[in-house]
Amino acid sequence: MNALKTLAAAAALTFAGATAANAANIVEIAAGDDRFETLVAAVTAADLAETLSGPGPFTVFAPTDDAFAALPEGTVETLVKPENKGQLTDILLYHVDDRKLASHDLPGRTIPVRPILAADKLCITKSAGGVTIGDSTDQVANVIIADIQADNGVIHVVDKVLIPGNKTCGH
Repeated sequence: MNALKTLAAAAALTFAGATAANAANIVEIAAGDDRFETLVAAVTAADLAETLSGPGPFTVFAPTDDAFAALPEGTVETLVKPENKGQLTDILLYHVDDRKLASHDLPGRTIPVRPILAADKLCITKSAGGVTIGDSTDQVANVIIADIQADNGVIHVVDKVLIPGNKTCGH
């Protein structure tokens, strides 16, 4: 866990260069929020920071540190190892859509959404109770904070790490 904290600290310093004159992109917002230290460290380990700092648009379903901590012990530390970069990248990109999907854009029903560079779909459900996201392993994440605006998209904070699997939305 110490290596992960060191990686997160280095990533935060790397992205702290945004000035007040610049609008913040998705990575800069995440790096400036202590609820996303693990996510920022993972994005850095997967070499996705430059991509997610790009023009977008992107929608990022951003798991909190608590969401990562709920994974089986040792999972995060294993995923951030260089030899597991491909698997880490797949998991992280499963949380990214290449459109700007604000919560008010979602219909009041379940819709399938195909994340960027992922074969598996997410099932996004908007109801009176809020927005939930089902992954292809039948796990459901709750959107606990919606519509954090970035200059290259939007962030929705989720309470679980979404995992690609072998099921499709609605099946």
